[in-house]
Amino acid sequence: MRATLALATLIGLSNAAAIDPRKGAEPLYKIELAPGDVRMVTEKEKWALRAEHKTFIDVTDLDEPGFSLQFLASFPSAVAQTSAVNALIPKLSQTNLRSTLTEFIKFQNRYYKSTYGQQSAEWLFGQIQSIITASGAKNVKVEKFTHSFRQPSIIATIAGKSDATIVVGAHQDSINLRSPDTGRSPGADDDGSGTVTILEAFRVLLTDSRVSTGQAPNTIEFHWYAGEEGGLLGSGAIFQKYKQDGRQVKAMLNQDMTGYVKPGTTEVVGILTDNVDAGLTTFLKKVVAAYSKLPTVDSKCGYGCSDHASATRQGFPSAMAFESTFDNSSPYIHGTTDTIDTVNFGHVLEFSKICLGFAYELGFATTL
Repeated sequence: MRATLALATLIGLSNAAAIDPRKGAEPLYKIELAPGDVRMVTEKEKWALRAEHKTFIDVTDLDEPGFSLQFLASFPSAVAQTSAVNALIPKLSQTNLRSTLTEFIKFQNRYYKSTYGQQSAEWLFGQIQSIITASGAKNVKVEKFTHSFRQPSIIATIAGKSDATIVVGAHQDSINLRSPDTGRSPGADDDGSGTVTILEAFRVLLTDSRVSTGQAPNTIEFHWYAGEEGGLLGSGAIFQKYKQDGRQVKAMLNQDMTGYVKPGTTEVVGILTDNVDAGLTTFLKKVVAAYSKLPTVDSKCGYGCSDHASATRQGFPSAMAFESTFDNSSPYIHGTTDTIDTVNFGHVLEFSKICLGFAYELGFATTL
Protein backbone atom coordinates (compact mmCIF):
# COMPACT_ATOMS: atom_id res chain seq x y z
CA MET A 1 0.00 0.00 0.00
CA ARG A 2 1.52 3.39 0.91
CA ALA A 3 5.30 3.84 1.04
CA THR A 4 7.30 4.42 4.19
CA LEU A 5 9.53 7.23 5.36
CA ALA A 6 12.38 4.77 5.64
CA LEU A 7 12.46 4.64 1.86
CA ALA A 8 12.59 8.35 1.31
CA THR A 9 16.02 8.05 -0.29
CA LEU A 10 14.23 6.88 -3.41
CA ILE A 11 12.64 10.25 -3.88
CA GLY A 12 15.69 11.46 -5.74
CA LEU A 13 15.00 9.02 -8.55
CA SER A 14 12.49 11.44 -10.04
CA ASN A 15 10.71 14.69 -9.58
CA ALA A 16 7.17 13.35 -9.39
CA ALA A 17 5.71 16.74 -10.17
CA ALA A 18 7.46 16.93 -13.52
CA ILE A 19 7.41 13.54 -15.21
CA ASP A 20 6.92 13.97 -18.95
CA PRO A 21 6.28 11.44 -21.72
CA ARG A 22 9.52 10.64 -23.52
CA LYS A 23 11.26 8.00 -25.56
CA GLY A 24 13.91 5.82 -24.01
CA ALA A 25 15.20 2.32 -23.49
CA GLU A 26 13.02 1.67 -20.44
CA PRO A 27 9.33 0.84 -20.94
CA LEU A 28 6.95 3.65 -20.07
CA TYR A 29 3.68 3.17 -18.22
CA LYS A 30 0.61 5.38 -18.26
CA ILE A 31 -0.47 6.14 -14.71
CA GLU A 32 -3.30 8.18 -13.24
CA LEU A 33 -2.64 9.96 -9.95
CA ALA A 34 -6.08 11.61 -9.93
CA PRO A 35 -8.85 12.07 -12.49
CA GLY A 36 -7.20 13.98 -15.32
CA ASP A 37 -3.68 13.75 -13.84
CA VAL A 38 -2.11 11.27 -16.26
CA ARG A 39 1.65 10.77 -16.68
CA MET A 40 4.06 8.48 -18.49
CA VAL A 41 6.66 6.98 -16.14
CA THR A 42 9.25 4.25 -15.92
CA GLU A 43 8.91 1.53 -13.33
CA LYS A 44 11.64 3.14 -11.22
CA GLU A 45 9.62 6.34 -11.25
CA LYS A 46 6.59 4.39 -10.04
CA TRP A 47 8.57 3.33 -6.98
CA ALA A 48 9.81 6.89 -6.46
CA LEU A 49 6.20 8.07 -6.40
CA ARG A 50 5.41 5.40 -3.82
CA ALA A 51 8.28 6.70 -1.71
CA GLU A 52 6.69 10.16 -1.91
CA HIS A 53 3.47 8.66 -0.50
CA LYS A 54 1.71 9.08 -3.87
CA THR A 55 -0.77 6.43 -4.98
CA PHE A 56 -1.88 5.82 -8.54
CA ILE A 57 -3.62 3.49 -10.97
CA ASP A 58 -1.64 2.06 -13.88
CA VAL A 59 -4.06 2.61 -16.79
CA THR A 60 -1.68 1.53 -19.57
CA ASP A 61 -3.92 -1.40 -20.53
CA LEU A 62 -7.24 -0.05 -19.28
CA ASP A 63 -10.11 1.57 -21.13
CA GLU A 64 -11.46 4.98 -20.14
CA PRO A 65 -14.63 4.03 -18.26
CA GLY A 66 -15.08 7.16 -16.18
CA PHE A 67 -16.47 6.98 -12.66
CA SER A 68 -20.23 6.90 -13.24
CA LEU A 69 -21.80 4.14 -11.18
CA GLN A 70 -22.96 1.65 -13.77
CA PHE A 71 -24.43 -0.94 -11.44
CA LEU A 72 -26.70 0.49 -8.78
CA ALA A 73 -27.49 -1.70 -5.81
CA SER A 74 -29.78 -1.23 -2.83
CA PHE A 75 -28.10 -2.63 0.23
CA PRO A 76 -29.95 -4.06 3.24
CA SER A 77 -30.99 -1.66 5.98
CA ALA A 78 -29.85 -4.15 8.63
CA VAL A 79 -28.00 -7.45 8.92
CA ALA A 80 -30.30 -10.46 8.58
CA GLN A 81 -28.12 -13.57 8.92
CA THR A 82 -26.88 -13.30 12.50
CA SER A 83 -27.80 -16.83 13.55
CA ALA A 84 -25.90 -18.40 10.68
CA VAL A 85 -22.89 -16.09 10.87
CA ASN A 86 -22.57 -16.30 14.65
CA ALA A 87 -22.54 -20.09 14.35
CA LEU A 88 -19.61 -19.85 11.91
CA ILE A 89 -17.46 -17.25 13.68
CA PRO A 90 -16.09 -19.64 16.37
CA LYS A 91 -14.61 -21.75 13.56
CA LEU A 92 -12.24 -18.93 12.57
CA SER A 93 -8.78 -19.69 13.88
CA GLN A 94 -5.91 -17.43 14.90
CA THR A 95 -3.71 -20.51 14.69
CA ASN A 96 -4.62 -20.96 11.02
CA LEU A 97 -4.02 -17.27 10.33
CA ARG A 98 -0.57 -17.40 11.89
CA SER A 99 0.54 -20.68 10.35
CA THR A 100 -0.59 -19.70 6.86
CA LEU A 101 1.07 -16.30 7.03
CA THR A 102 4.25 -17.85 8.43
CA GLU A 103 4.56 -19.97 5.29
CA PHE A 104 3.43 -17.24 2.88
CA ILE A 105 6.17 -14.82 3.91
CA LYS A 106 8.97 -17.36 3.44
CA PHE A 107 9.29 -16.44 -0.23
CA GLN A 108 12.09 -13.94 -0.83
CA ASN A 109 9.45 -11.53 -2.09
CA ARG A 110 6.13 -11.63 -3.91
CA TYR A 111 7.04 -9.06 -6.57
CA TYR A 112 4.61 -9.50 -9.44
CA LYS A 113 7.30 -9.71 -12.14
CA SER A 114 9.61 -12.09 -10.28
CA THR A 115 9.87 -15.86 -10.16
CA TYR A 116 9.26 -15.52 -6.41
CA GLY A 117 5.95 -13.78 -7.07
CA GLN A 118 4.93 -16.56 -9.41
CA GLN A 119 5.95 -19.24 -6.92
CA SER A 120 4.08 -17.59 -4.05
CA ALA A 121 0.94 -17.41 -6.19
CA GLU A 122 1.26 -21.11 -7.05
CA TRP A 123 1.59 -21.91 -3.34
CA LEU A 124 -1.46 -19.80 -2.51
CA PHE A 125 -3.45 -21.43 -5.31
CA GLY A 126 -2.63 -24.81 -3.78
CA GLN A 127 -3.86 -23.70 -0.36
CA ILE A 128 -7.16 -22.56 -1.84
CA GLN A 129 -7.58 -25.78 -3.80
CA SER A 130 -6.91 -27.81 -0.66
CA ILE A 131 -9.62 -25.90 1.22
CA ILE A 132 -12.11 -26.58 -1.56
CA THR A 133 -11.22 -30.28 -1.68
CA ALA A 134 -11.51 -30.63 2.10
CA SER A 135 -14.92 -28.94 2.09
CA GLY A 136 -16.42 -31.44 -0.34
CA ALA A 137 -18.32 -28.59 -2.00
CA LYS A 138 -19.27 -29.26 -5.62
CA ASN A 139 -20.26 -25.69 -6.47
CA VAL A 140 -16.84 -24.16 -5.79
CA LYS A 141 -13.86 -23.74 -8.10
CA VAL A 142 -10.59 -21.83 -8.16
CA GLU A 143 -8.95 -20.43 -11.29
CA LYS A 144 -5.93 -18.37 -12.22
CA PHE A 145 -6.43 -15.07 -14.01
CA THR A 146 -3.24 -14.65 -15.99
CA HIS A 147 -1.51 -11.40 -16.87
CA SER A 148 1.37 -10.27 -19.09
CA PHE A 149 3.66 -10.55 -16.04
CA ARG A 150 4.62 -13.68 -14.11
CA GLN A 151 2.26 -13.56 -11.14
CA PRO A 152 -1.36 -14.60 -11.79
CA SER A 153 -4.34 -13.33 -9.87
CA ILE A 154 -6.51 -16.01 -8.28
CA ILE A 155 -10.32 -16.22 -8.25
CA ALA A 156 -12.31 -18.68 -6.12
CA THR A 157 -15.99 -18.88 -7.06
CA ILE A 158 -18.80 -20.16 -4.86
CA ALA A 159 -21.71 -20.52 -7.25
CA GLY A 160 -25.10 -19.41 -6.00
CA LYS A 161 -28.56 -19.41 -7.55
CA SER A 162 -27.87 -16.33 -9.68
CA ASP A 163 -25.00 -14.62 -11.47
CA ALA A 164 -25.25 -11.59 -9.19
CA THR A 165 -21.82 -11.56 -7.56
CA ILE A 166 -20.37 -10.50 -4.23
CA VAL A 167 -16.57 -10.10 -4.22
CA VAL A 168 -14.17 -10.17 -1.27
CA GLY A 169 -10.61 -9.36 -2.33
CA ALA A 170 -7.03 -8.76 -1.18
CA HIS A 171 -3.73 -8.37 -2.99
CA GLN A 172 -1.14 -11.12 -2.75
CA ASP A 173 1.98 -9.31 -3.99
CA SER A 174 4.61 -7.47 -1.96
CA ILE A 175 7.32 -4.96 -2.85
CA ASN A 176 10.77 -3.92 -1.75
CA LEU A 177 11.05 -0.43 -3.22
CA ARG A 178 14.84 -0.47 -3.03
CA SER A 179 15.21 -3.77 -4.90
CA PRO A 180 11.93 -5.07 -6.35
CA ASP A 181 13.25 -8.09 -8.27
CA THR A 182 15.50 -9.72 -5.70
CA GLY A 183 15.19 -7.74 -2.46
CA ARG A 184 13.66 -9.31 0.63
CA SER A 185 10.03 -8.29 1.03
CA PRO A 186 8.10 -10.49 3.47
CA GLY A 187 4.98 -8.31 3.18
CA ALA A 188 3.53 -9.74 6.38
CA ASP A 189 1.07 -6.90 6.85
CA ASP A 190 1.04 -5.54 3.28
CA ASP A 191 -0.72 -7.59 2.24
CA GLY A 192 -0.04 -10.98 3.71
CA SER A 193 -2.48 -10.06 6.46
CA GLY A 194 -5.28 -9.34 3.99
CA THR A 195 -4.45 -12.48 2.02
CA VAL A 196 -4.87 -14.76 5.05
CA THR A 197 -7.81 -12.73 6.37
CA ILE A 198 -9.95 -13.58 3.38
CA LEU A 199 -8.53 -17.09 3.02
CA GLU A 200 -9.67 -17.99 6.54
CA ALA A 201 -13.10 -16.45 5.92
CA PHE A 202 -13.33 -18.48 2.70
CA ARG A 203 -12.44 -21.69 4.55
CA VAL A 204 -15.07 -21.22 7.22
CA LEU A 205 -17.73 -20.05 4.76
CA LEU A 206 -17.46 -23.40 2.97
CA THR A 207 -18.36 -25.23 6.19
CA ASP A 208 -21.89 -23.83 5.92
CA SER A 209 -24.15 -26.38 4.25
CA ARG A 210 -26.31 -23.80 2.50
CA VAL A 211 -23.27 -22.11 0.99
CA SER A 212 -21.51 -25.32 -0.02
CA THR A 213 -24.60 -26.68 -1.77
CA GLY A 214 -25.29 -23.59 -3.86
CA GLN A 215 -28.34 -22.36 -1.95
CA ALA A 216 -27.16 -18.75 -1.61
CA PRO A 217 -29.18 -16.44 -3.87
CA ASN A 218 -25.98 -14.78 -5.09
CA THR A 219 -22.59 -16.02 -6.25
CA ILE A 220 -19.67 -15.22 -3.94
CA GLU A 221 -16.12 -14.75 -5.21
CA PHE A 222 -12.85 -14.42 -3.33
CA HIS A 223 -10.05 -12.66 -5.23
CA TRP A 224 -6.31 -12.56 -4.58
CA TYR A 225 -4.90 -9.85 -6.85
CA ALA A 226 -1.48 -9.76 -8.47
CA GLY A 227 0.48 -6.58 -9.03
CA GLU A 228 -1.35 -4.18 -6.71
CA GLU A 229 1.88 -2.43 -5.83
CA GLY A 230 2.51 -1.67 -9.52
CA GLY A 231 -0.71 0.31 -9.81
CA LEU A 232 -3.64 -2.06 -9.12
CA LEU A 233 -2.70 -4.18 -12.13
CA GLY A 234 -4.42 -7.45 -11.29
CA SER A 235 -7.67 -5.98 -10.00
CA GLY A 236 -7.71 -3.47 -12.84
CA ALA A 237 -7.60 -6.23 -15.44
CA ILE A 238 -10.20 -8.35 -13.66
CA PHE A 239 -12.78 -5.64 -13.15
CA GLN A 240 -12.29 -4.33 -16.68
CA LYS A 241 -12.96 -7.87 -17.97
CA TYR A 242 -16.01 -8.14 -15.72
CA LYS A 243 -17.40 -4.91 -17.11
CA GLN A 244 -16.72 -5.98 -20.70
CA ASP A 245 -18.49 -9.28 -20.01
CA GLY A 246 -21.51 -7.58 -18.43
CA ARG A 247 -20.93 -9.17 -15.04
CA GLN A 248 -23.28 -8.14 -12.23
CA VAL A 249 -20.87 -7.32 -9.42
CA LYS A 250 -23.19 -6.08 -6.69
CA ALA A 251 -20.54 -5.41 -4.05
CA MET A 252 -16.77 -5.63 -3.53
CA LEU A 253 -15.02 -5.59 -0.14
CA ASN A 254 -11.27 -4.96 -0.16
CA GLN A 255 -8.86 -6.10 2.57
CA ASP A 256 -5.47 -4.42 2.31
CA MET A 257 -3.53 -4.52 5.62
CA THR A 258 -5.43 -5.87 8.61
CA GLY A 259 -2.72 -6.72 11.12
CA TYR A 260 -1.01 -3.69 12.62
CA VAL A 261 -2.04 -1.88 15.79
CA LYS A 262 0.06 1.17 16.58
CA PRO A 263 1.38 1.03 20.16
CA GLY A 264 -0.56 3.31 22.47
CA THR A 265 -3.66 3.42 20.25
CA THR A 266 -7.05 1.79 20.58
CA GLU A 267 -7.86 -1.05 18.19
CA VAL A 268 -10.33 0.11 15.56
CA VAL A 269 -11.59 -0.79 12.11
CA GLY A 270 -10.75 1.98 9.69
CA ILE A 271 -13.56 2.51 7.18
CA LEU A 272 -12.37 4.23 4.04
CA THR A 273 -14.67 6.90 2.68
CA ASP A 274 -12.93 7.94 -0.55
CA ASN A 275 -13.34 6.17 -3.90
CA VAL A 276 -15.93 3.83 -2.42
CA ASP A 277 -19.71 3.42 -2.61
CA ALA A 278 -21.46 5.31 0.19
CA GLY A 279 -24.36 2.87 0.48
CA LEU A 280 -22.13 -0.18 0.65
CA THR A 281 -19.88 1.56 3.15
CA THR A 282 -22.88 2.23 5.38
CA PHE A 283 -23.79 -1.44 5.20
CA LEU A 284 -20.19 -2.46 5.95
CA LYS A 285 -20.36 -0.48 9.19
CA LYS A 286 -23.46 -2.47 10.14
CA VAL A 287 -21.59 -5.71 9.47
CA VAL A 288 -18.70 -4.56 11.66
CA ALA A 289 -21.07 -3.61 14.47
CA ALA A 290 -22.81 -6.98 14.28
CA TYR A 291 -19.83 -9.31 14.02
CA SER A 292 -16.73 -7.57 15.38
CA LYS A 293 -15.91 -6.26 18.84
CA LEU A 294 -14.10 -3.25 17.37
CA PRO A 295 -15.46 0.26 16.79
CA THR A 296 -15.25 1.89 13.37
CA VAL A 297 -13.45 5.13 12.51
CA ASP A 298 -13.72 6.88 9.16
CA SER A 299 -10.50 7.48 7.24
CA LYS A 300 -9.21 8.23 3.75
CA CYS A 301 -6.33 6.67 1.84
CA GLY A 302 -6.15 8.72 -1.37
CA TYR A 303 -6.74 8.08 -5.03
CA GLY A 304 -5.76 4.63 -6.29
CA CYS A 305 -4.51 3.47 -2.90
CA SER A 306 -5.75 -0.10 -3.24
CA ASP A 307 -7.81 -2.54 -5.27
CA HIS A 308 -11.28 -1.27 -4.35
CA ALA A 309 -10.47 1.67 -6.64
CA SER A 310 -10.38 -0.74 -9.60
CA ALA A 311 -13.93 -1.85 -8.87
CA THR A 312 -15.07 1.74 -8.43
CA ARG A 313 -13.40 2.76 -11.69
CA GLN A 314 -15.43 0.18 -13.60
CA GLY A 315 -18.70 1.17 -11.97
CA PHE A 316 -18.96 -1.57 -9.34
CA PRO A 317 -19.85 -0.68 -5.71
CA SER A 318 -16.85 -1.11 -3.43
CA ALA A 319 -15.89 -0.67 0.22
CA MET A 320 -12.77 -1.17 2.30
CA ALA A 321 -12.09 -2.00 5.93
CA PHE A 322 -8.56 -1.15 7.10
CA GLU A 323 -6.37 -1.97 10.10
CA SER A 324 -6.58 1.56 11.57
CA THR A 325 -6.94 5.13 10.51
CA PHE A 326 -4.60 5.67 7.59
CA ASP A 327 -2.24 7.81 9.65
CA ASN A 328 -1.83 5.04 12.24
CA SER A 329 -1.13 2.23 9.76
CA SER A 330 2.06 0.19 9.68
CA PRO A 331 5.27 2.19 9.11
CA TYR A 332 7.19 -0.98 8.25
CA ILE A 333 5.84 -1.83 4.80
CA HIS A 334 7.50 -1.95 1.36
CA GLY A 335 10.83 -3.32 2.53
CA THR A 336 12.56 -5.82 4.77
CA THR A 337 10.87 -4.71 8.00
CA ASP A 338 7.29 -5.81 7.23
CA THR A 339 7.71 -8.94 9.31
CA ILE A 340 5.34 -11.22 11.16
CA ASP A 341 6.26 -9.80 14.57
CA THR A 342 4.47 -6.57 13.56
CA VAL A 343 1.20 -8.44 13.01
CA ASN A 344 -1.46 -8.68 15.74
CA PHE A 345 -3.37 -11.87 14.95
CA GLY A 346 -6.22 -11.05 17.30
CA HIS A 347 -6.72 -7.94 15.18
CA VAL A 348 -6.55 -9.94 11.95
CA LEU A 349 -9.18 -12.31 13.31
CA GLU A 350 -11.63 -9.41 13.67
CA PHE A 351 -11.28 -8.72 9.95
CA SER A 352 -11.90 -12.37 9.10
CA LYS A 353 -15.14 -12.04 11.07
CA ILE A 354 -16.03 -8.95 9.05
CA CYS A 355 -15.31 -10.68 5.74
CA LEU A 356 -17.29 -13.74 6.76
CA GLY A 357 -20.26 -11.62 7.81
CA PHE A 358 -20.08 -9.44 4.69
CA ALA A 359 -19.96 -12.41 2.33
CA TYR A 360 -22.75 -14.29 4.08
CA GLU A 361 -25.07 -11.32 4.50
CA LEU A 362 -24.81 -10.18 0.89
CA GLY A 363 -24.57 -13.70 -0.48
CA PHE A 364 -28.04 -14.30 0.93
CA ALA A 365 -29.47 -10.84 0.23
CA THR A 366 -32.37 -10.86 -2.23
CA THR A 367 -32.93 -7.13 -2.75
CA LEU A 368 -29.60 -6.01 -4.24
